[in-house]
This record gives sequence, C-alpha cells and structure tokens, in this order.
Amino acid sequence: MTRRTAPLWAAFLLVHVLTAWLGWVYPSQPMGDVVLVYEPWSTSALTGGTIMGITEPWVYPQLALVPMLIVKALSLPLVATMGALGAYLVAWAVLVTLLDAVALWFLIGRRPSAPRRAAAWFWTAALLLLGPIALYRLDAITVPLAIIGGLLLLRHPVVATTLLTIGAWIKIWPGALVLAAVVAARGRLKILLAAAGASAGIVVVLFLLGADQHLFAFLSQQTGRGLQVEAVAATPYLWAARAGQAAVGYSFEILTFQVEGYGVPFVSDILTPIMLLTVGAITVLATVKSARGGSFGRLFPPLALSLVAALIVTNKVGSPQFQTWLIAPLVLWFVYDRTRARVPAALVLVLCGLTCLIYPLTYDALLRTEFVPVLLLTTRNVLLIVLLVIGIRSIVRVPIPSRR
Repeated sequence: MTRRTAPLWAAFLLVHVLTAWLGWVYPSQPMGDVVLVYEPWSTSALTGGTIMGITEPWVYPQLALVPMLIVKALSLPLVATMGALGAYLVAWAVLVTLLDAVALWFLIGRRPSAPRRAAAWFWTAALLLLGPIALYRLDAITVPLAIIGGLLLLRHPVVATTLLTIGAWIKIWPGALVLAAVVAARGRLKILLAAAGASAGIVVVLFLLGADQHLFAFLSQQTGRGLQVEAVAATPYLWAARAGQAAVGYSFEILTFQVEGYGVPFVSDILTPIMLLTVGAITVLATVKSARGGSFGRLFPPLALSLVAALIVTNKVGSPQFQTWLIAPLVLWFVYDRTRARVPAALVLVLCGLTCLIYPLTYDALLRTEFVPVLLLTTRNVLLIVLLVIGIRSIVRVPIPSRR
C-alpha cells in the first residue's frame, strides 16, 4: 500500500463496514435472504437434510451452495456470542469484503494507473449508493470473480475464463462476460475450451455427488416464474394497479412479490424468448465488428455491459441486487477505455442510488403502489433501457481499421 492507494483502500473498506452496518438498521430486511434462505440451506446440507441442487431442484446453479457453506464454517466461532443467525450475517459480510479486497488488489496493485484508480473509486461509490443489497446477496460473491476474470483475460485467458465460468455456476450472469470474451478476443478458441473444460469438470463432480436429476433445474425453475414487481416489464402494471386495473400479490412458492393483471402470464412467457433474441442480436452485431477488426479494448467493455443490461431489462425478475451485475463491466470499461466509460458509469451510479431508494427504503410503499416509489422505480427502469441503448450504440461506434 502506497500513499497513492492508501486513501482508496481506506474508503473501500470503510464503505464495506458502513454498508454492512446499514443492513442491520434499514427497513424491509435487506439481509433477509442471507438469514432466512442461505443459512437454512447451508445448515440443511451439513446436517443430513436436503441439499439444494443435489437432492432437490434449485433456482440457482449448484456452486451457489459453496459460498453458503463457507460462510457457515466461518460463522461457527461466533455462534456462542451472537447466535447462529447473527454469526452467519457477520461471516457473510466478512467473506464478501475479503473477496472484494482481493479483487481490488488485482485492480490497483501498488502503482495503479489513472484508469484503474478511477475504476476503483467508481466501484466504491457504487457500493455506497446501492447499500446493503450490494453485500447481502449471493450476487456479491460473483462480482469480484467477474472483475478478476475480466482483468486477466488478455494475459491469462484460461485462468480468467475458469473464474468467470465458476461465477456463472454460482449466478448465471458472469456467463455474459464469457460470451463477450469469445466474441471480442483473438484467442477465442482457448477461451471456449477453457469454459467447456471448467463446466465439464463441474458437471462431473456434480454427477458424482448425485445431482444428475437436477443438474440443470436452475434453468427450468426460472421458466415458471411470474412477473416480479421490480421487473422492467412490470412497470406498466404498477401504474395500472394505482388505477385499480391490476394488483400486487405474493407468491409463497418462490417467496417474492409479483404483479397480477390482464395479460401478465403472456408478458411473462414472452420475456425469455425476447431475452434470447436480444442477446443473440447483440452478439451478432459484436461478432461482425470483431470479424472486421474491432479491437478488444473498444469492443469487449460495451459488449459485456450490453449483454448484462439485456439480461436485466428483459428479465421477468427485477431483484435489486441485479444492479451489482453492472459494476464489473464498468470497472473493466474504465481499465480498457476510460474516456468512453464515464457516461455509462455515471448512469450506473444513478441506477444504484435509485435502487437503494426503492429497496429497502420505500419498498413497503411500493407494494402499496404509492406514487413516489412507483415513480422512482419507473425512472430506474427507463434508465436501465437507456443504459442498454448506450451500450449497443458504443458497439456500433467501435472503429474498424481501414484496409489498403
């Protein structure tokens, strides 16, 4: 640590401590998933009960259970003084902070360049604005993996792709960075083989553990979901609910709030095909740019951001922690092409701030479809679409070298 990096490290760690503490005082239980879902799942797996993803179908890929089990082990020395749930919460915050610190070290090292310092300050600001949801969700485990993997892509593509693939087997979204790397990098065959090899190794282990019947249940489990309140496509129904033409209901099956109204099942059903078409179209556009000589530094960051934004905008789920997915592509954009990262980075910071205002700060009022939180959510969702458009426009503007 040097004089140049010491303030950054201090701010980064202070924001983690502050954000972890805010989880204990904010309304609407922003730490709820950790203690109400992750802790019981890990306890069940360790005490001979149900093992999610192995003996039962699960909404997450199977490696999602690994950090939950690690946290359970870390929490054991604290149980006597804090109780099982309190100890698990503290251990979860500690694990996320440690992983983020490792990723920050990869990002800035001892003598970071100006773009890398800007990326680190952006990350710190995004965590502060997004609040406890940035730490107390499974997605927080995948962000540092995605950042480290993205930073290593050019020099160590096999290691980088393995990290991103592991991240995708925890939460699917880091797979978007693998796809972006396959399109934008010159060593795409090596990346493809590394992703296939890592996935094959994971699948073999899962088979040996007895997960053959539920190996890809996390894909089928998503298809039957309704339209979650915070999803972009649910926005019109919230305004309709204010007019008495729709409603907000609770699904006890998947433990989430969803909109109910005319056409909701149809909208929910078509979102997945729309997602596939959108991701496919973005990939084709970027592939053409890459084939015509677009550079990795100009193409990879906006492509990664566009793919991740597409996964959010076209998703039937609108969980607030999805905003953490946007952090990694922007950190990498700063590193590879700082000048063009500024506008989308500013937009992502606004999105993080709006998301925190919605959840957890005004979430109860949102469920009552009160005007202010519905307006905040509408603004947030419109800006997500704007971010997607900015990403796609940046891909279109990637320069093609002239051929003589």
